[in-house]
Amino acid sequence: MAERTVTVASAVGLHARPASLFSQAAAATGVTVMLTSAAGRSVNAASILGVLSLGIGHGERVTLSAEGDGADAAIDTLATVLETDLDRE
Repeated sequence: MAERTVTVASAVGLHARPASLFSQAAAATGVTVMLTSAAGRSVNAASILGVLSLGIGHGERVTLSAEGDGADAAIDTLATVLETDLDRE
C-alpha cells in the first residue's frame, strides 16, 4: 500500500474550487485513492462531496493512501496537488 501524509496548501483548504480540482485529479489517476483527515475520517478522493464533507482547512495534515498498480504514481500526483495553493492558479 502506498501512503503519504501531506499538508494542504490552498488558502481556503479543500473547499469549493480546490476540492473540485483535487477530486478531478484523483478520478483521472484511474486508481482508488482514499483521503483521510487528521480526525481519522476517510473518503474516496475522487468524490467531491466526500472531500467537502471532511471540512479540511489550510495547513491541515491529511493522508493519501492507495493500493495496486499505479498507486505510487497516483499518490505522488495527488500529493503535489495538495501541496499547491490551488486558489492562486
